[in-house]
Amino acid sequence: MENMKVKNVIIAKQAETSNNFEKFLEIVKEKNINIKLVSIGDKILIEKNLYFYVLWPDTSNFISENSLNNNALVCKLYYKSFSCIFTGDIEEIAEKEIIKLYSNASILKSDILKVAHHGSKTSSTQDFLELVQPKIALIGVGKDNLYGHPNSDVLTRLTNLRCSNL
Repeated sequence: MENMKVKNVIIAKQAETSNNFEKFLEIVKEKNINIKLVSIGDKILIEKNLYFYVLWPDTSNFISENSLNNNALVCKLYYKSFSCIFTGDIEEIAEKEIIKLYSNASILKSDILKVAHHGSKTSSTQDFLELVQPKIALIGVGKDNLYGHPNSDVLTRLTNLRCSNL
């Protein structure tokens, strides 16, 4: 945000603060950027036939374990008949809570999944992936990174679902 023009920021209520978050707020104030605070169930209209639906976090039930990751904003993008879930850095504990909320609905099913937490071993559980049923999985990760992401078990689970990994 320091080096590019940002008009609006969409963010969920934070479970805790951090130096990065404080710096973020300073930049937002300094550049007079609009902030839209969203919560579970909100719909963010981008334009006709294009919107995000906020799936997580549940601000009435914050997860205290690794709270910055597990209370990350999780949204489903809808564009006509296409959909994509953006999972942020959530881990297994958040996936389980999301499954509890949406297991009886097809809302998690999506064409594309932005794989949680860079494909780490702490996320992308079998149960979660089976509900999403993605055709394509996108994993944001640097080559030869220090963490060994993506995890081979995550890649195996995606492959077994006949999901293309990009």
